[in-house]
Amino acid sequence: MQCFNPYLPSWEYVPDGEPHVFGDRIYVYGSHDLFNSNDFCQGDYICWSCPVDNVKEWRYEGVIWRRKDDPKNTRNSPLYAPDVCQGPDGRYYLYYFYGYSGRIGVAVCDTPAGKYEFLDWVHYEDGTIYGKKKGDIFQFDPGVYVEDGVCYLYTGFGPVNYPFFLTGGKPITKKGPVCATLKSDMVTVVSTSYMGVECKVSGKGTPYEGHEFFEAASMRKIGDKYYFIYSSFAGHELCYAISDNPVKGFKYGGVIVSIGDVGLRGIKGVKDAANFTGNTHGSIVQDKQGQYYIFYHRQTNRHCFSRQACAEPITIEADGSIKQVEVTSCGLNGGPLEGKGTYSSHIACNLTCKKGGAFYSVFKCTGRPYFTQSGKDREGNPDQYIANMTDGSKAGFKYFAFDRPERISVSVRGKGEGSFVVTDEQNRKLAEIKVQGTGEFSSSMQPVEGTHALFFEFKGKGKIDFLSFTIQ
Repeated sequence: MQCFNPYLPSWEYVPDGEPHVFGDRIYVYGSHDLFNSNDFCQGDYICWSCPVDNVKEWRYEGVIWRRKDDPKNTRNSPLYAPDVCQGPDGRYYLYYFYGYSGRIGVAVCDTPAGKYEFLDWVHYEDGTIYGKKKGDIFQFDPGVYVEDGVCYLYTGFGPVNYPFFLTGGKPITKKGPVCATLKSDMVTVVSTSYMGVECKVSGKGTPYEGHEFFEAASMRKIGDKYYFIYSSFAGHELCYAISDNPVKGFKYGGVIVSIGDVGLRGIKGVKDAANFTGNTHGSIVQDKQGQYYIFYHRQTNRHCFSRQACAEPITIEADGSIKQVEVTSCGLNGGPLEGKGTYSSHIACNLTCKKGGAFYSVFKCTGRPYFTQSGKDREGNPDQYIANMTDGSKAGFKYFAFDRPERISVSVRGKGEGSFVVTDEQNRKLAEIKVQGTGEFSSSMQPVEGTHALFFEFKGKGKIDFLSFTIQ
């Protein structure tokens, strides 16, 4: 069995994934986008899990929390990025927020992926909702961590010139994210503290400059160090800060992953990115074999509203640092994919065109290739593909273990005419496949050996939908 990126079925859109080991399984909690939606997080919370000793086999756990389950969410506002922890009492606590309510809700369940029941909103001893007291920052993207019976809640939102009417007049983060220590009831704030992680307003001239905190607070402990994972103001990367304390003293560590590989191979910005960029959110988990992974999400459908879950193996160096990893097609596979067989085009990890990279936004990026699927949002019939391949469009797949294949073919549709030039990561030409209209077209292939990437560049006229390819 092989595993690809995105690691969930191609019809599933789960961004903001927080992976956690509970018992003998890894559970991923995230937001829930819909296919080709017109806004973020339009679905209810769902959960997927896999065995802690086999990250290739993912299982759908069902809906765990609905928008209507919060008694204050009378407008059915979207549920944004959540997190889950196990409390001192052994139960599981879901921390979430909806719309721009500026409050963190808490729901509880006896099992990691059962039906959660509303508990309360995070508040102070006097009952004031956390985030509503004078001096509080606007509450956004809760991340939770439990140690020695104490729950730490991390929140923050660091845009610049953000309209106050969306935050109810509460200030955005100007001094970075905040950690709140909670009582054993998991909802009452004992104390709060800024962590030393800088945001855009305060990051100039510090080690955070260029990688300032924006959102997506998440905490992990590795060895005796605390790792604060966050999405930077750059908008396409997950970074980390490190400390000896879960509350304060965090120092900038570096970039873990950029969904456009910005920072690798000489790529300096989104204009040269190896993939379309946009927001991302995720964190770190360790499997039973001791391998660490970074979970993140990618963009599809020419906008930011249909994001998909991906993951890559990472290495914690002897000094505690984490080197940036590239995005791949084989993330959780445990190594390169087999250099034979048929592969869907949707597992491409690089996707560019003549215009170079781009930053996805609320507006559709026309004239560029993109991941999409047919029909409407659904829970079955995976048929995601790359649409709108025009002259100069290139799709990259990493990596495959080759043993001298002889032929390669592509399945396409459309009215385009030209050829797919197939190269490896060193730009060595492996094949040229002539295509015309809809069908399957093939060519002989250079007898390559070892681990290599495959890049398919369309050269010709018109538009082609790239469905799949086969290596023989």
